[in-house]
Amino acid sequence: MLIGLEADRLLENTSRSFFLTLKVLPRSIRKQVGLLYLLARVADTIADSKTGQVEVLLEALDAWGKSTSQDDVAMIDLSKLADMQSDPAEKTLLRNVEIPLAALTTISDNDRIHVRRCLEIIIGGQTLDLKRFGPSHDSQGISSLNNDEELDDYAYRVAGCVGEFWTSMTLAHLVSADGPTSEQMFELGIRFGKALQMINILRDIPEDLRFGRCYIPKTRLQAASMEPDNLTDTVHYEKFMPIHHDLLDITQGHLDAATRYILMLPSNQRRLRIACMLPVIIGQRTVDMLRTNNVLDSKARIKVPRKEVKRIMRRCIIATLLPGGAQRLLMRGR
Repeated sequence: MLIGLEADRLLENTSRSFFLTLKVLPRSIRKQVGLLYLLARVADTIADSKTGQVEVLLEALDAWGKSTSQDDVAMIDLSKLADMQSDPAEKTLLRNVEIPLAALTTISDNDRIHVRRCLEIIIGGQTLDLKRFGPSHDSQGISSLNNDEELDDYAYRVAGCVGEFWTSMTLAHLVSADGPTSEQMFELGIRFGKALQMINILRDIPEDLRFGRCYIPKTRLQAASMEPDNLTDTVHYEKFMPIHHDLLDITQGHLDAATRYILMLPSNQRRLRIACMLPVIIGQRTVDMLRTNNVLDSKARIKVPRKEVKRIMRRCIIATLLPGGAQRLLMRGR
């Protein structure tokens, strides 16, 4: 078991790939990381529910935030939102939120503080997103973020804070580090999370546009005499490409920071290194693919094949057995 039998079922059904990563993690932080994922997945499912009424979603997110922030809050009922879900796993998740809430009370007080802090930031990011864009299916046009600062803030709120949480768990349970070293790990851990979110943003442009959301900063588009609507047509990719590649360069910088983060982990923490290496190498492969494909083409979604993911996992396992193997594999990916 990772969290508990019932929670494990929810976790496996809502994210089979992340469930595999969890199984690689050292036992001492497996439960906390898996629990944060489940709690955040509930919030994400709420935010993406197709109600057509932003206030309903904001109220539900607020109620979920209150339910997860204190031990004595009354149980929340999300059955109405559950009925709206097309994904059976998400429907089941919203009908069984008492399972992760109960699991939250079984971890240590210190770990619970970190889980709640990270979840609060995530819910804050989703709340801000709803206020910016409204319910995804009911958009009357395409709205965009204003500038790079808003993009960076969004990447922190939904993923950078997870890198921060991951580092908190690592330092609390697995790795000893002095003040300057731990400070550097937190900084690199945040960039690790931002890297993965930036990849999602730069890969999922057509899907986000379909929901009326554009995460490409308006200032960048205006500088190229473009509007968010232009990104719905593949013929505009040549004009958009310099913007896309510049944002990929920023993402690459974050990935390089993630590599430095991994190499700071003790070599005897094999499971931890493998769990970190896998998303970084897959992420690097995705960035390489994004540089050579028209990302505006919704019919050709960029995704690393499952067979290749399995090969990467095997390489990560072997690399951590060899002196300097992790560094060579990470550098080869670049």
